[in-house]
Amino acid sequence: MAISEKNILNRMYLVAGVLFLVAVAVAIKLVDIQVVDGDKYRELAEERTERMFTIPANRGNLYAGDGSLLATSVPKYDIRFDALAPSDTDFEENIAALGKGLSGALGRESSYYVNLMRRARANKNRYLLITRNLGYSQYMKVKNLPLFNKGPYKGGIITEQHIEREHPLNKMAERTVGYERRDENGYYTRVGLEGAFGTYLRGKEGRRLKQRIAKGQWKPMGLNNIVEPEDGYDVISTIDVNIQDVAHHALLGTLEKFEAEHGCVVVMETKTGEIKAISNLGRTSDGTYYEDRNYAVYESHEPGSTFKLMALAAALDDKVIDSSTVVDTENGRVKFYNRTVYDSHWGGYGKISAAKAFELSSNTAFAKLINESYKDNPERFIRSLQDMDIDHKIGLSIKGEGNPHIPIPGDKDWYGTTLPWMAFGYGVSLTPLQILTFYNAIANDGEMVKPRFIREIKKWDASVEKFDKEVINPQICSQETIDEVKVMMKNVVERGTASNIYSPNFSMAGKTGTCQTEYWIEGGRYIASFAGYFPAENPEYSCIVVVHKPNKKLGYYGNVVAAPVFKQIAQKIYSDTPLVDEVELPKVNTTAVDQDYEAYYKKVQKGYATVPNVKGMSGMDAVSLLENMGLKVHFKGTGKVELQSLIPGEKVAKNQQITLQLS
Repeated sequence: MAISEKNILNRMYLVAGVLFLVAVAVAIKLVDIQVVDGDKYRELAEERTERMFTIPANRGNLYAGDGSLLATSVPKYDIRFDALAPSDTDFEENIAALGKGLSGALGRESSYYVNLMRRARANKNRYLLITRNLGYSQYMKVKNLPLFNKGPYKGGIITEQHIEREHPLNKMAERTVGYERRDENGYYTRVGLEGAFGTYLRGKEGRRLKQRIAKGQWKPMGLNNIVEPEDGYDVISTIDVNIQDVAHHALLGTLEKFEAEHGCVVVMETKTGEIKAISNLGRTSDGTYYEDRNYAVYESHEPGSTFKLMALAAALDDKVIDSSTVVDTENGRVKFYNRTVYDSHWGGYGKISAAKAFELSSNTAFAKLINESYKDNPERFIRSLQDMDIDHKIGLSIKGEGNPHIPIPGDKDWYGTTLPWMAFGYGVSLTPLQILTFYNAIANDGEMVKPRFIREIKKWDASVEKFDKEVINPQICSQETIDEVKVMMKNVVERGTASNIYSPNFSMAGKTGTCQTEYWIEGGRYIASFAGYFPAENPEYSCIVVVHKPNKKLGYYGNVVAAPVFKQIAQKIYSDTPLVDEVELPKVNTTAVDQDYEAYYKKVQKGYATVPNVKGMSGMDAVSLLENMGLKVHFKGTGKVELQSLIPGEKVAKNQQITLQLS
């Protein structure tokens, strides 16, 4: 029995010893793999690691209606060097010439590049950064330098292309042009035209196989992509660069003058609904203005007296009043349920007609007219407004349209004072573009057309899709009502609240608006507005100007703050803007443009470039062209170039100054 137990113990010790030796052997092997031969195995694993990468497609261009660029994609290139790819012979024969070539193209001493690449070869660096963000012409120069011209396998050059989106108009109409961005999780943020038409602009991504050569570093395999990317389509907008230029600077000037918080202006072509200009400017903490939000599209607010046109059209169409209906404004103060309606004119206007009440923008007159006409059946007034299609969104292609609000009897926000207060634009809410759409319908003899930002989608010279006029309501009210309110709107400018902008040289029609905002916080905050169209007899364009929270000490009435912007835009369009039905858009070759700029700047540096003739070009295009060509540009005015200080064809030097006089 004892012998048997001893044999069992011996066997157990033997097994345990064998297991211990195996464990020791495994541990030794692991140490050998990880420490002794670790670099070899890691390098082998990395060399065999491949991954498919996506290649972004070139995004299509966004154009103005006249062919000017609003947004374009420009290719940029990063150059890296695989120091182990060239043979010893090729490397030594070409390294000096390559260093000299890189010095000429990129600016540093040739010795810097030679030493950099020699260290990389000694350290077995297969992903050395040479330079970033080269333009196409620079990239082609570098690509064809000695050694690099042998390609990635023999010459070691690694090219990585990426696309940058550029806006030639810079900050002008920036929010309307917008952007489309995708985060790391694949979610898109879409703003403005870039976001609304991203499906067309985006194109289709390609694919390329890359090899992992170091941690976080991947080298393209081969010269060709597995799947080539497909460029996006070009989108032709309705924006007119000249009108946009005028509208932007007119709005900017009044915001600065009255120290306003923010504002917007929109110009629409009456017959088609094409948006010719849209500017949205907000004030920064340092007092400057920039395109921060699309106020014209998203900001729904109480319109104040510009809503009187809707109320008047409804009452005239329902025939509860006519233009000669007399109303007593009393002393300019009328009470409804212990709340008082005030006229801006102390003492009131006495007994006046409905037409005169519109010209003078009498709150008391409108409150009494609408209340007495509809107090027994307020639903009729609301139905009339709804029949004119002002109670729902327009359905814009640009995202973020604000919700209109027209209260309905029985709703929780309907009170005894709601009806008379609605008459002069309180208790209701509309966006500037929704208000303009109604005014444009009046100018268009009752046909309400949808505001349109896009004219066409193109792929090179082939049209992919055209966007035609879209009618929201073929007749918002009777022609009789249209004719009556048109006369009243013209009289507002000729002898009413906007008589300060009257001009005998061109006719305008519209309505001023002044209303308090955020009055539940404190008094003294105002919105000044003006909406209308021109010419008054045969309208071509409608326009709205809205300015939020001007400095009360400097002015806050619609005729003082907003109406002059309207006049400035109308005057410029009358005198400067030709009416063109169709514009043949040129192909845009950003590579050619890049090469032209590069060639011109090189000529400037060598001292034999000549001044281009930019007379007749839009100011923005001329400034962009001349600055990219190496000249320092100063300009006065807005619009097109009328005069230039340097004579076309004159020899110029680098950084020479040129002054432009714009119309």
